[in-house]
Amino acid sequence: MKLASALSATFVRIDTVEQALKDLCGITQIDGKGYRLSYRLAQDNLRLGNTVIADSVNPEDFTRKEWNSVATDIGSKFINVEIFCSDKNEHRYRVENRGPSVPGSKPPTWDDVSNRTYHAWSEERIVLDTANKTSAESFEELLAAIKTRL
Repeated sequence: MKLASALSATFVRIDTVEQALKDLCGITQIDGKGYRLSYRLAQDNLRLGNTVIADSVNPEDFTRKEWNSVATDIGSKFINVEIFCSDKNEHRYRVENRGPSVPGSKPPTWDDVSNRTYHAWSEERIVLDTANKTSAESFEELLAAIKTRL
């Protein structure tokens, strides 16, 4: 959210969309519905000329390609960002000590995170390792990297 505010961008967070599908529509099997709805919201905003920040785990190659297509299908530019924590103990601590970021949602457990399917990236992207950095330091590093690509 802070990045979207700094860039005056529309913010689309998968967790918010998926929780809304559960809360408002009673959908229990989300599967890819949250992503597909988010793609449409993002593309509508890109067509209006808005910058869009799409926040999702995005662990698999096919969803990365789908996100890229959201922009390229209408001639918009996109920047991929991979954020990770290389310190496993610090990563685990962060996962186990955070609360839900979306009201009503259940944060993933460390087992959920560590056992998630994850495909190595092949696309060009900004890579940010947050290990041993404050959130403010990580934010400033990311913002600077994005501004060099705008």
